[in-house]
Amino acid sequence: MKQFIRMILNKVILIASFIFILQSCASDDGTVSCVPLTTVSFSINTNLPLYANLNSPGGYVEIPAGPTSGTRGLIVVRTASGYKAYDRNAPHICPDEKTTLYVKDGIKIVCDADNSEWILLTGQPTKVANRAPRTYQVFVNANNVIMITN
Repeated sequence: MKQFIRMILNKVILIASFIFILQSCASDDGTVSCVPLTTVSFSINTNLPLYANLNSPGGYVEIPAGPTSGTRGLIVVRTASGYKAYDRNAPHICPDEKTTLYVKDGIKIVCDADNSEWILLTGQPTKVANRAPRTYQVFVNANNVIMITN
């Protein structure tokens, strides 16, 4: 009888472990569920003076919200190997008037709502937040036009 109970208990533990692993591997878009989804389809001509900062690694621009640039806008940064585009909605808390992300000191992204911070070049959280900002796909054509899309 003890062996039968032990066998059942082992099977329950095995099934529970399997379910836990599946839950932890579930994909999400990197944000809490209350951060709005929006269509992003924005282009940047890096030959224009307005976007000259994007011509060297570490340079960035903050794009205001618009019909093709998200509900809060975008942060676009030139990395050593290309470009990254981040959504300006804080990924870890529901949106309010203080949750719009912005670049501070040219090296970090910050959120005033809870003083969370991320590394500008990688999006890695460094303070408070437990997830990176939502990122978008970035393509560059032969004319140095950056296309940002989701």
